[in-house]
Amino acid sequence: MKVKVNKELIGHIAEVARLKLTDKEIKKFEAELREIIEKFSKLDEVDTKNIEPSLQAVELKNILREDKEGICLSQKDALSLIEHKKDGYFKGPKAV
Repeated sequence: MKVKVNKELIGHIAEVARLKLTDKEIKKFEAELREIIEKFSKLDEVDTKNIEPSLQAVELKNILREDKEGICLSQKDALSLIEHKKDGYFKGPKAV
């Protein structure tokens, strides 16, 4: 697919993005976008005839472990190294 990058295209993109560009900025972005499109157009040259389409670029795997009951800290042990505690709870800064 060949995209024609010109002042009108940059103006349209700027309008959709609600940007106010100067003529100097439009000229700059026109050259930059043209270069970007040229680089991406090289992907059209890649032979993908024997490649299966994929909806996910990276295979999804279940990364969660199974829940297993284990040894828990007692309230006393959990609070043993904490300086700021009150009535058996962690004491944090006042939230306003």
